[in-house]
Parts: sequence; C-alpha cells; structure tokens
Amino acid sequence: MHMREQIEQTLTAALTPSHIEVADESHMHNVPKDAQSHFNVFIVSGAFAGMRLVARHQAVYGALSTEMASIHALALKTMTPEEWASAGGGAAESPQCLGGSKAEG
Repeated sequence: MHMREQIEQTLTAALTPSHIEVADESHMHNVPKDAQSHFNVFIVSGAFAGMRLVARHQAVYGALSTEMASIHALALKTMTPEEWASAGGGAAESPQCLGGSKAEG
C-alpha cells in the first residue's frame, strides 16, 4: 500500500473525519524518486472540537505513530466541520521547498 493511502486509512479510523485530503508532496523535495516521505494532510473532524491547534496536531501524530517512522515531513491543516464551513472549504497548499536542489531520478 502507498504511504498516502496508509495515512488516509489510519486517520480515518482514528478520527472519523468528515473530509480528508492526503497529498504526497515528496516529488517537490530533494529526495530519491518514489521516496514517499513528504505529505500534506488536510483533515476536518468533529474530534477536534474544543482542542487547540497543538492538541489537534498531537492527535494526528499520535494516530500516525507507526507511520511517522517513515515520514520526513508532515504538513497539517486541521479543522472542525464548523470551521471548515465558515472558511468555505478547501485545503492549504504547502510552501515551495527551499532545502537544496531536487534529486535526479
């Protein structure tokens, strides 16, 4: 299974999101081809209600404790369904990587 699918499956089981997007952004970084090491996760879950941003991120990291051993970078955007409705939906894009040149491959 691709790591992107594993992340989505694990977070869905742990946080029952109403919306989830997991993007593999490894190709945007200085890593070998097919590295599966850089991900952007946008997750909307009622489980985040009453939680501060740090606690939400800790909940995601906790759910992904096994997967984190293979992940170099994880960008997170976490919202409650109410916050997402107020924001008009949509996920954030990751900034361009500034860590050296991309690996050839």
